[in-house]
Amino acid sequence: MIGLGYKLARPALFSLTEPEAAHRMTIRALAGGLVPPCGVPADPRLTVDAFGLRFPNPLGMAAGFDKDAEVPDALLRLGFGFTEVGTLTPKAQEGNPKPRVFRLADDHALINRLGFNNGGHAGRARLVARQGRGGIVGVNVGANKDSADRVADYVAGIERFADLASYFTINVSSPNTPGLRGLQERGALEELLARVATARDAAAARHGRRVPLLLKVAPDLDEAAVDDIVAVVEASALDGLIVSNTTLARPPKLASAAAGEAGGLSGRPLFRRSTVMLARFRLKFGDRMPLVGVGGVDSGPAAFAKILAGASLVQLYTGLVYEGPALVGDILRHLGRELDRRRLPSIAAAVGLEAEAWAAIDPES
Repeated sequence: MIGLGYKLARPALFSLTEPEAAHRMTIRALAGGLVPPCGVPADPRLTVDAFGLRFPNPLGMAAGFDKDAEVPDALLRLGFGFTEVGTLTPKAQEGNPKPRVFRLADDHALINRLGFNNGGHAGRARLVARQGRGGIVGVNVGANKDSADRVADYVAGIERFADLASYFTINVSSPNTPGLRGLQERGALEELLARVATARDAAAARHGRRVPLLLKVAPDLDEAAVDDIVAVVEASALDGLIVSNTTLARPPKLASAAAGEAGGLSGRPLFRRSTVMLARFRLKFGDRMPLVGVGGVDSGPAAFAKILAGASLVQLYTGLVYEGPALVGDILRHLGRELDRRRLPSIAAAVGLEAEAWAAIDPES
């Protein structure tokens, strides 16, 4: 009923509110307890062990939704197995000029050029306030647009949140901060990962807890770039990879009027590209590196496809915009049904079963 109600109300919501205003309304509704919790019973077969953490299920909220760590506990109550706050930069910044978020309703997609708008590391106070509540809350860290030393910004994020984060995501793949994706290049990535790992290990000595480090990469990588990232990651202290961020590519069949807007494309049109990239990383790493699959997850079948392609965990964001909060429970129920249908003992047993088939797909087709 919740899902049906949201879908009936969605056209009016979209027509009356621009995307950022609708997002603020959603955050306020979650903060005020107006969104009902997930009613799906926990399924022990969906438990995932990754990065030294135990996730109650593999479905997470991606970074970008709860930028300033306002509603992590409300999101966990929706049924997510984990959530990721941020991207948080050392200094507060407004981001790029508005309008900067565009709905592509005919394509079930968004384009954003937000530019890491957030309140800075002041978001720590909200994470401190939730201590003792439990649940896995990752912290996605980034660099300020005007920073003279962007790597130092990532280090500052590690130092600031090391006693609070369940894990860290190093975001070098947003297309909306000029030059940021250059940190994915081999030499720059080696320096970045070495410095953040040093900061993480120093913090572990202080706090008595080693926080896992994940790297979030773009879907717009050629084979040479993938090979470079794999080589750097395997030589580093990284614990996992998130595949992928939004894309600068524009599939030719986009039907919405806003398809030509600049920024990163997310949602259903990103699904194929991001899943192919995920599968290619899976084949490169095998089972040595846990992967998180993101991009175009808006249904149970889409989430399970990510797992078959190589994801131990799956994140979503844009799918929630179009399907509403009932999507979380729908996905969890579907994953359980797939385990029954395939006679698999756990969701971990499905990881990578179709990686070769997905890796062979042309993402441009």
